[in-house]
Amino acid sequence: MKRVLTRSWLTFIVVIAFLGGMAFLVAETLLNASDWVDQAYNGHISGAGGLAQAGEITDRNGESLAKTVKKKRVYHDDETVRKALLHVVGDNSLNISTAVQSQFRSQLTGYSFIWGLNMPKSFRGGRDMKLTVDAKACKAAYEALSDYDSGACVVYNYNTGEIICSVSVKAYDPNSPPKITKSNEDEYEGVYLDNVLSSTYTPGSIFKIVTTAAALEYIPDVMEREWYCSGREDIGGGDVTCVGTHGTVNLEQAFGHSCNIVFAELATEIGAKRMNAMAKKMGIKAQFTVSGVKTKQGVYSVKNINKNQLAWSGVGQYKDKVNPMQMAILCGAIARGGKYVNPYIISGESGSLLKDLGLSGTGTTGDELVKPSTAKTLQKLMRSAVVNDYGDDMFGGLKVCAKTGTGETVKGDEEKNDGWMIGYCADEDTPLAFACVCHGTGEYGYSSAGKVAKAAMIQAAKSLKEKD
Repeated sequence: MKRVLTRSWLTFIVVIAFLGGMAFLVAETLLNASDWVDQAYNGHISGAGGLAQAGEITDRNGESLAKTVKKKRVYHDDETVRKALLHVVGDNSLNISTAVQSQFRSQLTGYSFIWGLNMPKSFRGGRDMKLTVDAKACKAAYEALSDYDSGACVVYNYNTGEIICSVSVKAYDPNSPPKITKSNEDEYEGVYLDNVLSSTYTPGSIFKIVTTAAALEYIPDVMEREWYCSGREDIGGGDVTCVGTHGTVNLEQAFGHSCNIVFAELATEIGAKRMNAMAKKMGIKAQFTVSGVKTKQGVYSVKNINKNQLAWSGVGQYKDKVNPMQMAILCGAIARGGKYVNPYIISGESGSLLKDLGLSGTGTTGDELVKPSTAKTLQKLMRSAVVNDYGDDMFGGLKVCAKTGTGETVKGDEEKNDGWMIGYCADEDTPLAFACVCHGTGEYGYSSAGKVAKAAMIQAAKSLKEKD
C-alpha cells in the first residue's frame, strides 16, 4: 500500500510538472513568438538583417524612408536624411532598440501568430508604415545639430500629438553602419541611444519655468516684486553667480534676462518641499510614453539639500536633469492652458493603425501639468522673452514663446555645456512645441540650440501649412 501511494504521488508530481511546463511553453510562445521570429539569424527572414520581407516606411508626406528592394533593405536617397532619421527608423540591426524597425519588426515583416510568416498577401496590407515625421524638418535640424558632440531636437503638434521632427546625434549612415571596435568605441559612444527619448541633460535656465510656476502658485505678490542683481550673491554660505549685472528687475525682466540671483532667491523662499512638488507635477520626474517607448525620467533631488544647493537647483543646476521630449510636452501643456497631449510617431487613418499596434492612447489628452492661471502667466513671460530678449524675427515670422538655458555640466569647462532652447508657437495654424539641446558647446543656449530650434521650427511649420 505504501509503495502504491508513493508511486501515485510521483505520478501526480510528474503530471503537474508536465502541465506546468506546457503552460509555461504556451505562455512564452504567445508572449515572445514575434520576437523569436524577428531575430536576424532566422533563416526564413534572412537578408537585410531580418527585414527582407519588411514593408515600406514613409514620412508624413509619403516620402520613402526605408524599403526592401530585391531582399535588400535600402534607406532614403539623401545621406543627411538617413542620418537625421536613424534613431526614428533604425537600421538593419536591433541595436537601436527604440527605433520603429526594432519595436515593430513583426508588423513590418507581416508576421501573424496564426499564419506565421506565410500570411496570405491579401492580409498583408498593414506591412507598410507611415510616420508622422517630416523628412525635410528632420534634415534641417540635423544639419544644425551635427556640429555638436551630442544632442537632440524634437518638434511636435501639441494639439494632435504628431511628432513632426525627432533628431538625435551622434548618428551614422544606416546604408553603411560602422564597425565599432575597442579602437574607435569612444568615437561612437552613445550612438545607439535616441537622445530625444532616452537621455537627460543639465537644464540650466530652462528649469526657471518650473521655479517660476512654483513662485506664481506659492508667492501671492510675486509679479509685483522687485529684486536687485549685482552679479553675485551669498546664499546659504556659498556664492550664486549670474551671467550679468542686471540691477533692479521684476519677474518678467528676470525671466527674460535669465537672472540667476532672482531664481536662486525664489527657490529658497519657496522651499525644498514645494519646489519638489512642482517639479513632480510638471512632469520633470515622470516618464511619458511615445508610441510604446517610455521617455527617460528627469531628476530633481532635494534629499539632504542645503540652502545653497536649493538655490542652484532653482536655477537649473545642482543635480537637475531633464529629458528633451518631456520638455517639449511641458511646453505643449503651457500652450494649451495646462494639459498636454500624448505624442506619437506612427501615423494611422482615424487611429486604426495606432489601435492595431496597441498605441490607441497616443494623441489623447493627458494630465494637467500646470494650473490654467499659471500657464497663462508663463505664456506671457515666454513670449516677452522672445520679443524683448531673443528677437521676434528669430523664427521667420512665427509667434514663438520660448526660454533658453545653458547647463553647466563640468564646472569651469564651457566646452561641456548643455545649450537649450524650448518653447512653442502660438499661431493657430502651426501649434508646434519644441525642445532642442546641444551638448559639448562653448556657446550659450540661444546661439547653439537656438539655431537648431529655428531650423526645425521653420521647416516644421512649412510642413503643417503644406499639409493643410
